Amino acid sequence: MSEPFSVPVTVRGYETDTQGHLNQAVYLNYAEHARWSLLRAAGIRQADLVARGVGPVALETTIRFRRELLAGDEVEVTCAFEWGEGKTFRIVQLIRKTDGTVAAEIEAVGGLMDLEARKLVADPAQRLKELASAPALFETR
Repeated sequence: MSEPFSVPVTVRGYETDTQGHLNQAVYLNYAEHARWSLLRAAGIRQADLVARGVGPVALETTIRFRRELLAGDEVEVTCAFEWGEGKTFRIVQLIRKTDGTVAAEIEAVGGLMDLEARKLVADPAQRLKELASAPALFETR
């Protein structure tokens, strides 16, 4: 089992709230950035998905805030897909400071929608791996 895919992010001042903490909604932006970065690293662009008539959809997201993040903090945002048997999958993510402190845990349930039928595809793992030039990036968990 390899380490999850990750991307570095530096907390920007304009992303903080009146207490100086990273605004709660920005955690979702960081998670989404890591997800799209993983797809891009696997060789899948948004245009590729649209051309194949599919698109990822978020069905549920849970964030557990563990430690505060402040402007200037440098973090890594991980992203690992967990495939099941059905039409949905889980994405497990951590936002971790450079000292290893976990600032947030994010778990999401997603699917891959057929854009014409407006329904989830039956085997999202297989569909994404077929599109990918580096499908091993989807096998970290």
